[in-house]
Parts: sequence; C-alpha cells; structure tokens
Amino acid sequence: DASRQRTSGCSATTIGSPDRPPHAQELGCLARASLRSLAVADTTPDTAAPAPSRLGEKLPAELVLTPLVDGAAGTGRPIMEWLATFHLASVVLDPYTNESSWVLKAAARVLEQFRGSDTRINLLVTANAVDARTFLGPYADRFLVFCDPDRNFVKAAGLTELPAFVFTRVDGVIAAAAQGWNPPEWEAVADAIAEVCWWTSIPVPGPGDPGPFRGSPALG
Repeated sequence: DASRQRTSGCSATTIGSPDRPPHAQELGCLARASLRSLAVADTTPDTAAPAPSRLGEKLPAELVLTPLVDGAAGTGRPIMEWLATFHLASVVLDPYTNESSWVLKAAARVLEQFRGSDTRINLLVTANAVDARTFLGPYADRFLVFCDPDRNFVKAAGLTELPAFVFTRVDGVIAAAAQGWNPPEWEAVADAIAEVCWWTSIPVPGPGDPGPFRGSPALG
C-alpha cells in the first residue's frame, strides 16, 4: 500500500463515527459525588496551551496504568511493562468536562490512523471504570482504555490542561505532547508518532472537527 511508509504490507485503517457519540452532559446521571460542574470553553484567540513540564523527560518507573477490562478495572501494570514492545499514543480525557467531550470524536479519528503501527493507541480517562465506560460509550470497545481516577499519569506527565495528546516512546520518554485542542499542535504530535513508527501521519483538523479551544484544568 503506497499510503504506508512501513514495509510489512498492512495499511492503516479508519473507522466511522458512532451513531450517537457520548457527551459530557450524559454523565449527569452518574452517582458520583465529586462530579463537578461542566466547564465552559475558552473562546479567546489564544488557544495555544503551554507545553507539559515533563516533555522530553522519562516517566517514573513506578507509574502504574490500569486498563478497563469488560467494563471494570483490570490489573494495573507499571508503565515500562506497557512500553515493553510498543510506544504509547494516549489521548487523555477528563469525562467531567465539556472540553474532553467535544474532542472525543476527533481524537478517535486521529488515533485510528495509527492502528496497526508500533504504538499502542489508547484513551486514558481521569475517572473510575464505571464513569470511564459511561463517558466513552462505544469507544470503550474500540480502544485500549486506561482509568486514572487519581490522575497519576496526568501528574507524572506534567499536564496542566485536558484533553491532551501524549506520545510516550518505549524508553519511557514523553517525546511529544499537546494540551487543549489546538489542531496544529495535535498534528505535530501525530507527525512525531509517524516519524518514529515509520507510518503515515494524518492532517488535523479533519472534517467535522471542532474549532480550537483551551482545555480544562488537568488536576480537576
């Protein structure tokens, strides 16, 4: 396939959007006392968030990522075990905000471009298993999902705004990251993944993607 830069012969794939994408508003039915008020987008012209403070640094070896398995929290494993074979391309989402809801469909489109590459595409949600599954809806079945209710990954990566797009290499180093929804910055992360993985990147924004906006506070 000429659209690929790798030589293994498989092409990247793209899925269609769900019939009914989930929205943060739907979380109002969740029985969680800490569910905070929905955020309002920053519509000012400055939509470029600062770079994460840990960009270019190695994540702590003691950081544990817990997967969502059959709608429940699975067995957590240290970050370097998840990176033993593949890099990690993570979209980090806060399900209790509008900002992460608005970007979900676009994030799925970007991640799907790298399915089959040498990076594990995943959605990392700052919530427990129940809330993560409710927020993601059909996407929970399409992607590897990590639950980070204590925001340990968020803190370790030095993130200040969500949503975020984070590329972690197999050596544990955060090689590229974008915060909030600034399409050129997300495209730069996609380009970094493509370069490392010998893959084809993807233009951002795409059809139907939202306009740029600042993210919500990463620590809630």
